Amino acid sequence: MVNTYADEAVLTNVKPDYDRTSELKAFDDTKAGVKGLVDAGISEVPRIFHHPQDNFKVSRDTLFSIPIIDLEGVGKDPVKRRDVVGQVREASKKWGFFQGINHSVPVSVMEEMKAGVRRFFEQDLEVKKQYFSRDLAPSVVYNSNFDLFSSPAANWRDTLICLMAPHPPKLEELPAVCRDIMVEYSKHVMSLGSLLFELLSEALGLNPNHLKDIECAKGLAMLGHYYPTCPQPELTLGTSKHADDDFITVLLQDHIGGLQILHQNQWIDVPPVPGALVVNIGELLQGQTPKSAS
Repeated sequence: MVNTYADEAVLTNVKPDYDRTSELKAFDDTKAGVKGLVDAGISEVPRIFHHPQDNFKVSRDTLFSIPIIDLEGVGKDPVKRRDVVGQVREASKKWGFFQGINHSVPVSVMEEMKAGVRRFFEQDLEVKKQYFSRDLAPSVVYNSNFDLFSSPAANWRDTLICLMAPHPPKLEELPAVCRDIMVEYSKHVMSLGSLLFELLSEALGLNPNHLKDIECAKGLAMLGHYYPTCPQPELTLGTSKHADDDFITVLLQDHIGGLQILHQNQWIDVPPVPGALVVNIGELLQGQTPKSAS
């Protein structure tokens, strides 16, 4: 980085101020993301990624674990469905999260989706760069930290963002290394989303199609996050504290874990469960909840 205050610093023996804006711009201009830093062999995390120590949350209570709900048979067995609706109601009310198993998305599809995301980020940079943008208008966008220039500290993460519904991109617009699995996985997730909105509607005491009728299930944004190995993990975070501003998030974790949720003022680990998908009740859905059903 070229520091315009370097000459003055030499003359006055005063340490130059940290020019965060210049460092952010220099990082962004590479279009190589966090992976580019790792590929360059850095041994120290750049200051733009440093998080205050109070941002690091430690799980203090191992007695808590988010509910795991078995969705098998909910479309055929009315008794099982009533039981699952009750579990969804309780989990959504108390936690805002649950892990769904036997949800009809094949494990092979989930594994290939994770592999497809890795292939995208690990391909040649020149190929990746064609998707790089700070403008979220395109259907397919790759960048590092959507809020890079506005957040107090950058996250150690690169992201591929694709708007798969209601107006999916043309097949040729999707990255070649993962386009087939993106299409297949999105179909499965849209089907699962439809079921989840039925269960949530019933949990609220509403018609099963209520949330779908007001178009909560109409759109699908697919985000593939990539967290390269960090040389100083004690200084930064892959994802900082946040709330999802959508209707629901269906999260596919890899085997590494690291996800935490805030429950009763404590940060609780959400360890990966083989074959499970994490369901997060988003802020938009909370805003759609009828007062009589809250």
